[in-house]
Amino acid sequence: MLILTRRLNEKIKIGEDITVTVIELRGDQVKIGIEAPKHVKVFRQEVYNAIQSENRAAADSSGNMGLL
Repeated sequence: MLILTRRLNEKIKIGEDITVTVIELRGDQVKIGIEAPKHVKVFRQEVYNAIQSENRAAADSSGNMGLL
């Protein structure tokens, strides 16, 4: 894991196509902006985990259809 310190309005580049910008600092929260191509999916971790869980559940239920 790479750990960086950034100030307000400073940016981080990820490859050629992705830029992360510190937009706002408020107490213990940091608001960031992410610029990425449309084909790059960007999710909050909890949303990504929920999607993965739903995908696994759907795959499990479709795999059991032949057993009925």
